[in-house]
Amino acid sequence: MPKSNNTSKTSDKNPKTSTTTKKTTKNTAKSATSATLPPRYPTKQIFVGKVAIGGDAPISVQSMTFSKTKDIQATKEQIDRLALAGADIVRVAVHDLKDANALKELKSISPLPLVADIHFRYEYALIAAESVDCIRINPGNIGSKEKIQAVAKACNERGIPIRIGVNGGSLEKEFDIKYGATPTGMVQSALYNIKLLEDFGFDNIKVSLKASDTERTMSAYRQLRPLVSYPFHLGVTEAGTMFHSTIKSSMALGGLLMEGIGDTMRCSITGELENEIALARAILRYSGRQKQGITIISCPTCGRIEANLVEVVRAVESRISHITTPMQVSVMGCAVNALGEAKHADIAIAFGNKIGMIIKKGQILKKLPEAQLLEEFVAEVENLAQEMQEAQ
Repeated sequence: MPKSNNTSKTSDKNPKTSTTTKKTTKNTAKSATSATLPPRYPTKQIFVGKVAIGGDAPISVQSMTFSKTKDIQATKEQIDRLALAGADIVRVAVHDLKDANALKELKSISPLPLVADIHFRYEYALIAAESVDCIRINPGNIGSKEKIQAVAKACNERGIPIRIGVNGGSLEKEFDIKYGATPTGMVQSALYNIKLLEDFGFDNIKVSLKASDTERTMSAYRQLRPLVSYPFHLGVTEAGTMFHSTIKSSMALGGLLMEGIGDTMRCSITGELENEIALARAILRYSGRQKQGITIISCPTCGRIEANLVEVVRAVESRISHITTPMQVSVMGCAVNALGEAKHADIAIAFGNKIGMIIKKGQILKKLPEAQLLEEFVAEVENLAQEMQEAQ
């Protein structure tokens, strides 16, 4: 099996690198890793625009617009939505020549680094390389070695990376015949194309190995990880609607992240763009790879509940969703859980018979009538967030 000779050293050749960026990403990455988790695999660091990927950089979140890229106004509106939702990078489809020619103007007005997604027509990649921050190609459909070499040359000239996007459903014919749409086939395709780019003198690479199910996706990433030092873009392709994607992405991406695998990610959802970002951020938070924002703990519904817990949790989530300070917030519906689970949260609200408590760091802060409890609780959460922020 061929093996990449690339080392795991961080590249300092990119002119977009700055001392400030390196210092920030290093500190963030350290604070975002739980002591109980295995360390992330060491990888080469690359840059998509000013966003560092791999090495000690925090795990970045991506999404993709669904507008026609040639419709610059509609695409810009979607990019703005993604930026507001917390995306780090955005990818756009390059379906035809008009899409390719629109990239230069779109790049000039995009608040996010721009990745051009190219299938079949390598000449569109050559046009895209003149302005975007990264090219994504699927080796299974981009064409001959000469075409890939031309894309590598164009990207090398501007210092922009290439994502080798291996897809289990569209492997090159030789790998599909020999291995089928298996993790081994995906890994062999990735290794072949990595070696091909390296032979062309190109090593500004990131890799994705996507299948439409969790088992093949996880297996492929696990197999390739020890063999190369390039950063990985995680994702389950064609993951489905919000319900199905939440399950598939949480299992596959969350599992890999907890094993230390993954440097950037996208949660593919058939639905609203912002949902992809919200899901990805939640997976990062609950996998322990990102310490940012509120983690809500709420008890399951049962016969002991003394309030409309479902509505209370929804109200709490809505009212404190703007807080980015990492903290655990507990919402409990009865005194039993208040005495147990709630005391381990940074701050908690617990309901009783027409009365409730606010518990801060395990100590009862206030006892109030139920009608006053929610407003007081939201105020105390905001106060605690401010205290924690000032203490950092």
